[in-house]
Amino acid sequence: MTNNRRQFISRLAAMLAAAGLPPAVLADDDDHESASSSGTTATSTAALPSTGLSGRVVVVGGGMAGASVAKFLRLWGGAGVQVTLVERAPRYTSNILSNLVLTDTVAMTSLAFDYGRLASTYGVKVVQGEAVGADPIARRLTVATASGLQVLDYDRLVVAPGIDFAWPAGLETPEARSLAPHAWQAGPQTLLLRDQIRAIPAGGTFVMTIPPTPYRCPPGPYERACVVADWLKRNRPGARVVVLDANAGITAERENFTRAFEVTHAGVITYVPNAPVTSVDTATRTVHTAMGPFRGDALNVIPTNVGPRLLADIGVGNAARGFAGVDVLSYESTAMGGIHVIGDASATTQPKAGHIGNQEGKVCADAILRLLGGNLPDPSPVTNSSCYSPITLSTASWLTAVFAYDPATGTMKTVPGASGEALAASKDHYEDMFVWFRTLMRDTFA
Repeated sequence: MTNNRRQFISRLAAMLAAAGLPPAVLADDDDHESASSSGTTATSTAALPSTGLSGRVVVVGGGMAGASVAKFLRLWGGAGVQVTLVERAPRYTSNILSNLVLTDTVAMTSLAFDYGRLASTYGVKVVQGEAVGADPIARRLTVATASGLQVLDYDRLVVAPGIDFAWPAGLETPEARSLAPHAWQAGPQTLLLRDQIRAIPAGGTFVMTIPPTPYRCPPGPYERACVVADWLKRNRPGARVVVLDANAGITAERENFTRAFEVTHAGVITYVPNAPVTSVDTATRTVHTAMGPFRGDALNVIPTNVGPRLLADIGVGNAARGFAGVDVLSYESTAMGGIHVIGDASATTQPKAGHIGNQEGKVCADAILRLLGGNLPDPSPVTNSSCYSPITLSTASWLTAVFAYDPATGTMKTVPGASGEALAASKDHYEDMFVWFRTLMRDTFA
């Protein structure tokens, strides 16, 4: 194991220690199909602390950020802090590693996590339904469930609804979108795109787009281009990948992805920057961009990421593209008191990604508990964003960054010398990717 790998694993161990979990989960595991579990195996009830705190917190959204804040509110706040998690789906499907579903490297079922342990181990009340409105004055949330409308009273509301999309011309209908799936929310679209990639003939073309920043998982589109290119090389001789990037250049892991495009997958990947999508013609399988039209046998159009409508409905979608402006000391909305917004839906200087969502959930939980106790949030929070990126079907690179609060700007800024990317893709990093994934998901859902 190189020094870089040792440092990276040490960071993961530190993250676990903060969560009160044993570092034994960092043990090597070569079974990639079982890299994650649904979280249904038996576990003992957590020993919740006696803090004297009390309050009602409702969390909307059970993704990486929402599940994390719900768990740590109970784990750190104790039994007196009532936590209700509102989520439409019975389980969460991880976006992390979902690009490997496209190549049949990872099974979709291995990316599913339910909320059983949050309920049984930490006492989080889980309500399956959709938040349809909030009264910030009365501090009540209205939820549509299978049995009708339910009103939940809260002292603090945490909103973590993820992202939504601004569809380009030509993709206004669900039927059109099924012909150019984004697969940027893991689930049925992931499997649909996988099947369309399988249908590409030898010598065919896969055309994919990258939206303007900020978007969910900055390295994600580039790693998708790489793993699809590697699969096509092995299974569809002469096929190629065309990457249409709305941005001026590669936005994450620039050195590794430049090397991947120009060396590892030379002759297979064509990278086109400054190519925002203007329209999509699904009948002719053509993506029209500022750099011209591009036709493919399979289209993967990832639209501009925007804030979900819920943010506007409850009055917190006050930042660019409908995302939520927040005070990063507590993630409380800058537009509405008592409402906190975390994860991809918030507008911060941190990336929109699963690992940072977990970190924001912890900072938010700590801040809410301090506020319930009549105190101020921690004035100097620190977060870490880490990610592994598969470059081939057996190698990966990684990217990590540490952010610290800057009181002069009121933002989270990268810490000099604590950020960087792997020197090169390797098989060791590929193996470590699954260790990182298991660690992060157990920290969030177990």
